[in-house]
Amino acid sequence: MLLLQRNMVLGLRQACRLQSAPSRLCIQTCSANDSFQLQRPNLTSGGNSSTGGWKVMGTLVGLGAVLAYHDHRCRAAQDSQRVYTKEEVSSHSNSETGIWVTLGSEVFDVTEFVDIHPGGSSKLMLAAGGPLEPFWSLYAFHNQPHVRELLAQYKIGELNPKDNVTPTLETSDPYANDPVRHPALKVNSQRPFNAEPPPELLTENYITPNSIFFTRNHLPVPNLDPDTYRLHVVGAPGSQSLSLSLDDLYKFPKHEITVTLQCAGNRRSEMTQVKEVKGLEWKTGAISTARWSGARLCDVLAQAGHRLCQTEAHVCFEGLDSDPTGTAYGASIPLARALDPEAEVLLAYEMNGQPLPRDHGFPVRVVVPGVVGARHVKWLGKVSVETEESHSHWQRRDYKGFSPSVDWDTVDFDSAPSIQELPVQSAITEPQDGETIEPGEVTIKGYAWSGGGRAVIRVDVSLDGGLTWQAAELDAEEQRPRKAWAWRLWQLQASVPAGQKELNIVCKAVDDSYNVQPDTMAPIWNLRGVLSNAWHRVHVHVAT
Repeated sequence: MLLLQRNMVLGLRQACRLQSAPSRLCIQTCSANDSFQLQRPNLTSGGNSSTGGWKVMGTLVGLGAVLAYHDHRCRAAQDSQRVYTKEEVSSHSNSETGIWVTLGSEVFDVTEFVDIHPGGSSKLMLAAGGPLEPFWSLYAFHNQPHVRELLAQYKIGELNPKDNVTPTLETSDPYANDPVRHPALKVNSQRPFNAEPPPELLTENYITPNSIFFTRNHLPVPNLDPDTYRLHVVGAPGSQSLSLSLDDLYKFPKHEITVTLQCAGNRRSEMTQVKEVKGLEWKTGAISTARWSGARLCDVLAQAGHRLCQTEAHVCFEGLDSDPTGTAYGASIPLARALDPEAEVLLAYEMNGQPLPRDHGFPVRVVVPGVVGARHVKWLGKVSVETEESHSHWQRRDYKGFSPSVDWDTVDFDSAPSIQELPVQSAITEPQDGETIEPGEVTIKGYAWSGGGRAVIRVDVSLDGGLTWQAAELDAEEQRPRKAWAWRLWQLQASVPAGQKELNIVCKAVDDSYNVQPDTMAPIWNLRGVLSNAWHRVHVHVAT
């Protein structure tokens, strides 16, 4: 036993041998923090030499484990002083390279933590290779001492201070002054900027956070001064035109509504699988919901002397965003809708209780409930009432639907009406296409929405490609008759058939006019890839 003690003590001394000055400092610091002290065991206590011997050996083995952990802590402390560039961090964004993230100036290797992340691995992977701050701002409960202590265990170094400086762009670049965007957004084009939230975040909340609300820009984002901003409203014949500041708009009765905005090209990527179309490859995320506040358009038009006409009339909107030729984005809606108080069309200056973000129209935008997003003109500069709809390219030569037989050689844009109200729509956000799920039960989530204020009354879900169906549970958000401006989130908890190796999950929504989504894309294909609302399908594998 003495020989065993002697050999183990020698081994421990070898493990504790200090190799360098930094190591000595680390040992002293870590030992103090751990309240750790080496003590010579008493071999003669307890009366039974054999039992005492085993106690000694157990003590020494335990001591060796403590020292091993202690050595790991020290090495980690030394490694944490390494400096990495943003490029090095961004190159570690998958399981093969390792998964690194940053918080402030610190760098962390969270590869081993991804699979045990309480919010699911997919959420943490959104930050892989980049900063955690944008995601912690979405989920504020992360910013707590115990979470920071947990994260500290994975620290591997510091971020190069030079990388904290935002690179400058040439001032001649029209997009140089675009706002900073949330890194979780899935970018479809940078210039102009168009992006959608990932599906796992899209239906995380009924109200979409401003930072991940889908962004559809046609031109560079203007940087407008709220103090000098003026909205020009052309007066009716015999009435004065209005030049309204933000303070002037605040004087109108403030109106608040929850409205879902959807791009006409939402789910275009599925339509391209039938036949190529021209347009951004939106997946299921060109749709979001917010609480909007502002002055009702009908109140502003009434002050400018406008009334309902016996003849057809349109309210035309012009934005303050423009191309190098000075051409601004424009759109229009029927005057009857604009003047109807029940239609609740807004000149919005707040989004989810905050001033509009720049990407979403600061300082004022139009919000037209139940109507395609293309008519919700941002950075609003001018409102006028005309006998014809807007002459803007985006009103006359875009955002129209055609027969599948029409191609770019035969298309006649004047023959089709501009899209206003959108058809009934739904999509699955969880699980995602190609994902592997566990056997037993699966939770399926998604959204459903219909244009024109029509309420979604049912969402049907199938696990076998449409052979059999189950009704999903709709959220409890109340929808008013003919004023159902916002989506319904839904979910279904379903049993995975025993022995099933894969599932073909399908969803379809029904609105209160009993409109239902078509089953396939081919009959609704069109050359612009708009109005894509066939049954949404995801194919998943079942783990064995």
